[in-house]
Amino acid sequence: MLRLSRPAKIFLGLIVVAIMAFMYVPLLMVVINAFNAARIPTWPVAEFSTQWWEVAFTSEPVRKAVGNSVLVALGATAIALVLGTLVAFALQRFAFFGRNAVNLLVVLPIALPGVVTGVALNNTYNNLLEPIGIHVGYLGLIIAHGTFCIVMVFNNVFARLNRMNPGIEEASRDLGATPWQTFRLITFPQFRSAFAAGGLLAFALSFDEVVVTIFTAPPGVDTVPLWIMNTMARPNEANVVNVVATVLILLSLIPVWASQRLSRDTGEAS
Repeated sequence: MLRLSRPAKIFLGLIVVAIMAFMYVPLLMVVINAFNAARIPTWPVAEFSTQWWEVAFTSEPVRKAVGNSVLVALGATAIALVLGTLVAFALQRFAFFGRNAVNLLVVLPIALPGVVTGVALNNTYNNLLEPIGIHVGYLGLIIAHGTFCIVMVFNNVFARLNRMNPGIEEASRDLGATPWQTFRLITFPQFRSAFAAGGLLAFALSFDEVVVTIFTAPPGVDTVPLWIMNTMARPNEANVVNVVATVLILLSLIPVWASQRLSRDTGEAS
């Protein structure tokens, strides 16, 4: 076991503290400014108030943006759960020509810069589909988010399938179970946690996506990130943005915590 000297431990501890401060102090300032009574945020905060919380929760644009984000994230997650799981099974259970290429193509959207994906989809929607009478509209935004959410489900399910014991499924078939019964009673329970963890991560990724959304959102449709970006240009509404951002910080903890918990449970079960 590697043993560090006391000065080395202190030095590494200071580095960790500096990194954590760099990451989380700005988030803490957002939370504090959400209670800033001033119309235009000032620092240090002279007076605290909850008035901006009341404004945010009664704002119609905020409610519409949240509704759009939830709807798009649910749609993208549904696409990711179905396609990500199917691709994971195909690549893990079958050997076929072009298998490595398919694996690369599934992972590629999450590695590409968002602006590249956004421009590509925008060109496809506007220059290819619309001239032949296909107007994707809201569905196009959901599909756009689904393209990079698939990899979240795929990675989780594929990793879990690689750790599963195929002998259990073979025993189920030998005992007379149909393929559907084997999947429902034996296979799915074994990767269910990874399936749910991937879905939660896909939802979180879609909910706060902004770059692809800029290029693919229909006119007049705002998601929460788009609303925040547009509202930040109006300084007198900055504290309302801080309120919404604070709520998002708190809500983001839920899928991340649940995903980690599910992944840990999956690892323990294997």
